[in-house]
Amino acid sequence: MRMKNAALIVLAGLVAVPTVWIGWSAWSLRAEISGREDAVVADARDRAASFDAAAMQSLPAPVRRYFDFVFPDGPPVDIVSVAVDMSGEFRRPLMEKFEPTTARQVASTRKPDLVFSADTPIIGPVWAVAYDIFVDGEMEMGAKLLSTLRVVDEKGTPELNRISLRRWLLESPAWPMALLPGGPVEWQPIDDRHARAVVSAYGFQAAMIATFRDDGSLAAFDAEEDGDLTTPYHGSGEHTVRSDYRLVEGVRIPMSFMIARAADGEIHPFWEGRITSIRFIRD
Repeated sequence: MRMKNAALIVLAGLVAVPTVWIGWSAWSLRAEISGREDAVVADARDRAASFDAAAMQSLPAPVRRYFDFVFPDGPPVDIVSVAVDMSGEFRRPLMEKFEPTTARQVASTRKPDLVFSADTPIIGPVWAVAYDIFVDGEMEMGAKLLSTLRVVDEKGTPELNRISLRRWLLESPAWPMALLPGGPVEWQPIDDRHARAVVSAYGFQAAMIATFRDDGSLAAFDAEEDGDLTTPYHGSGEHTVRSDYRLVEGVRIPMSFMIARAADGEIHPFWEGRITSIRFIRD
């Protein structure tokens, strides 16, 4: 009986120790990500609005219609950052299968900074927490199985930093006040349905082609160069489609999205879903 009790105690310990370790690691990782989010918000609050109202009339015609559409009551220049929660299906790099995924993104509207994190299942009960952070021109990308075992650890390089800058631009339809004149984005005319958005910051520059619908909404953003589909990360992706615009605190936000890699004329979706909640953080 004593041996049986001792064996049960040992077994309980073998179960409890890793459970406690995983729980502490999950709390620690979430606390670290939350701290980075808070820093982005605090930095955005310290920056004055740079909206150039006089430049609105010189914007390309489809961009003016877009701003009239998303800001029916005029641009809200007091929004400094945005917190977005999302849910959908995600395909990991170099894989074919999509998995249910929830994600959160906090972005500054006054400079191209963002913190993205997601939870996605891997095999059975095993999950991973992935994050992409781009702050002050430096990118960090990581993923941890069960919040403990690091399986991705990418640091900024000039190319990855430029891709991360483009990601902020690709995601910006969820915070369109960041696209207003006077900020880091310049609009260049193409035709009545398209315009080029160029974001410049931290010594880098990235551009995407915006396609607009007849109602003024932004339908898609596309990179002008093919992506490298062999990388172990998706980066920004090269193509996004936005739809189902809803009015949120006076701003029309696209609640449905699809983000894809693109190369050789083919589109390869990897993140499809909906915005489940969005919160504007103001001065």
